[in-house]
Amino acid sequence: MTRDSHAKNTGFLRAHRLRAAGVACVALSAALLTGCGQDSGTSTTTKTSEAARAVPEATTSPSPSGSESASPGQMTEDQQERKDLISATKVTYDKAVTTAEGAVKGSKLIELELKSAEDAADDESASPSPSPTGSPSPTGSPSPTGSAMAGSPQWVATVAAKTGAKHKVHIDAVSGKVISSAEDADQSTSDKAKTVKRMTEAKQTPQDAAKAALAKKKGTVTSLDLDDNDQGTLIWKTDVVTKDWKKTTFDIDASNGSVVHQETDND
Repeated sequence: MTRDSHAKNTGFLRAHRLRAAGVACVALSAALLTGCGQDSGTSTTTKTSEAARAVPEATTSPSPSGSESASPGQMTEDQQERKDLISATKVTYDKAVTTAEGAVKGSKLIELELKSAEDAADDESASPSPSPTGSPSPTGSPSPTGSAMAGSPQWVATVAAKTGAKHKVHIDAVSGKVISSAEDADQSTSDKAKTVKRMTEAKQTPQDAAKAALAKKKGTVTSLDLDDNDQGTLIWKTDVVTKDWKKTTFDIDASNGSVVHQETDND
């Protein structure tokens, strides 16, 4: 009996120790797993935070188009074109008038307009073949008196001889040289007579008309045209571009130089 009791007690103690060791291992394993989980969580949280910080930075980058809405004070397309044209021009309207009248002996200017190289080329292509003498070239090939600088704006002038015959004169608005001069072949006798009548009635020169317009608004004269208005009054229609690149058109009475009408183009 004694031996059996001792064996039972010994077995009980061994089982108790094994259970205690098992519990300790379980506790240790749990502690290790908890520690690993905390490290993993911290690392994940850190990466997540870094990614979160990166997202707003990406959203602040410009859109692919890079376009922005136009500000209220931005120039219109017409204003930008006027600015580019006038900024590239070196020859003033009065010098252009003198040059155009000098290209055809005894002539007077009846129309003048500042044009871009492209618009001037379109105008010239629709005119008869130019020649240095102001008459159509017999061969049909152009014989310009000067050459235009690439892309230079031009003063396109119409002058009339004493007979009323009109001539188109192109002037380089940078160098001031005559590019071409040609007589308008499509003029009837009545057209010439009407032109002579207008030149006789016009007591104001184109320079006088420009000065009258500039007295109303300071700027750059870009166009002069001797014509009748809706009331049948002979006028110099004069365009002046002001420093805000808007254009104002003045109707100047060709007999006395008074301003009979003016209108501003806000585009």
